Amino acid sequence: MDTLAKALISRASGQSKLRVDDVVICEVDLAMIHDSGGPRRVKPILDRLQRQVWDKDKIVVVTDHYVPADNAETQAIQALTKQWVQDQSIDKFYDEQGICHVVLPERGHLAPGLFCVGGDSHSPTGGAFGAYMFGIGATEMAGVLATGEIWIKVPETILMSWRNQLSAYVTAKDMMLAMCRKIGMGGGRYQAIQYAGETIQALSMQERMTLSNMAAELGAQAGLIAPDEATVAFVQAAGGKVPANWRDFQIEAAESAENVMQFDAASLEPQIAAPHSPENADAADAFRNISFDVAYIGACTGAKYVDLAAAAKVLKGRRIAKNVTLKVAPASLRDQNRATQDGIMQILQDAGAEFLANSCGICAGYGDDRLAENQVCLSSTARNFKGRMGAPSSQVYLASPYTVAASAVTGRLSDPRQVMGG
Repeated sequence: MDTLAKALISRASGQSKLRVDDVVICEVDLAMIHDSGGPRRVKPILDRLQRQVWDKDKIVVVTDHYVPADNAETQAIQALTKQWVQDQSIDKFYDEQGICHVVLPERGHLAPGLFCVGGDSHSPTGGAFGAYMFGIGATEMAGVLATGEIWIKVPETILMSWRNQLSAYVTAKDMMLAMCRKIGMGGGRYQAIQYAGETIQALSMQERMTLSNMAAELGAQAGLIAPDEATVAFVQAAGGKVPANWRDFQIEAAESAENVMQFDAASLEPQIAAPHSPENADAADAFRNISFDVAYIGACTGAKYVDLAAAAKVLKGRRIAKNVTLKVAPASLRDQNRATQDGIMQILQDAGAEFLANSCGICAGYGDDRLAENQVCLSSTARNFKGRMGAPSSQVYLASPYTVAASAVTGRLSDPRQVMGG
């Protein structure tokens, strides 16, 4: 059976009638790298090969990990990044504009039908736009930058089919934690996961990005969503180009009925995942009365405009508890500016939030705000692995921005509906 994954790979490879496990060579439409795994890793390889990049117009470079560059080492990394971009004549360079997975679509670089690679494990975010996008390491990326091609084994598709609509204060993040709980980390078996059904179609594009982003937590190579009119509107508003045949990629199918998993959005409750894995999820109420120190609204998964707006809806007219520190790191400068114009940032500030840079920050364990020994954090990020966000003795719970904000108000892990009266 034809699947969206096969259709996208067929276009990129020029091969028709693909079968699962076929190995094909694909032409890359876009390659994204950032300051951490980018020029400082690929430049030495390209130098040894005596190669320039294959097409400067198909490469996007973003600084988002070592931001702000507050010491000699990080300043040197940023200087190297900027010099390499200049040497390669790359125009699509976004310096301290936000996290790559958010900057890429908001600048119109993703569209239905594209075949893309990214130098980061959360690169499947691009799948929200009907593109095939996955993460690769520096060695593979150097090969792509030199040749514009990469091989891929055609994946099997696992279809996550969602029916009905989400209740108030239940989000895409709750959907993801529920899926992580059901199939586990690695449950995707490095295949393509596709999200489908009426629930998905009702989500905003930024909420869809959360689903595709966290396909990585399910162990999938790609996290796909078939494009629709909402996709087209977003891409066009961002200045991107939508192919005339975008409807050819409106495919929601798996190879077999055994590869289809059914979920009911109407019965889903707000979720929290306990340390040290996203699969340790359960209804938020199961964790009630657990106290914590830090509430963190950040990362590509949890601090986009829609996430900031969700937190502000809870925090408007309220103050965070005395035992909690609320830290907010908007995922992009554009989203922060929009939230400022709409009064969202002021609501967060009035509630007692501290603001951090538009960067990966605590989520990736960078900067001075890493978690200290024995600190307990409730975070809107994608991962809560041991020691990822700071000291190995720290503990991280995962939740949606609604749940993080509501818990910051009560001073303990809480179901946001109990705070909002929903």
